[in-house]
Amino acid sequence: MQASHLHGYVICRGGDAAAPRIGTIDAMTIDEITDNFSVLDDWDDRYRYVIELGRALAPFPEAGRTDSNKVQGCASQVWLTTGVERDRAGGPVLRFAGDSDAHIVRGLIAILFAVYSGKPAQKILDVDALALFDRLGLREHLTPQRSNGLKSMVGRIRSDARDALAAAGV
Repeated sequence: MQASHLHGYVICRGGDAAAPRIGTIDAMTIDEITDNFSVLDDWDDRYRYVIELGRALAPFPEAGRTDSNKVQGCASQVWLTTGVERDRAGGPVLRFAGDSDAHIVRGLIAILFAVYSGKPAQKILDVDALALFDRLGLREHLTPQRSNGLKSMVGRIRSDARDALAAAGV
């Protein structure tokens, strides 16, 4: 497997009783998260569910907590790494790992990973995660700083997808 760097990332080529219980975030789809979110009427329960999603993220390696992996524009500290693999047609597929020092932000990261991680770069560019957060009502319940941080995370993921497509000559 060949490795290269993209914006400082190594790129490999080749709860609560009221909240629904979850396993690992890798096994959750955005549709499952949306369905679970819709059965929670109370925003306190929804926040607890988002926090629980964040707890299900895979552990983030200490070595990944570097300035080059930090997402700029977030009030909390947020680290994001991007791995690029090739699908059968040779197109880039992106996988993400990330962490934050804030529980609610870890949950937002988990939701973004359910939307974007393991998806082809072009699909990442075609999906509007911010519109999904609006449909869930999440953005209106975030502080302006958290909402700006969410936009920064989405912007970073989309930028990595564009870079992966350019590197693949697509």
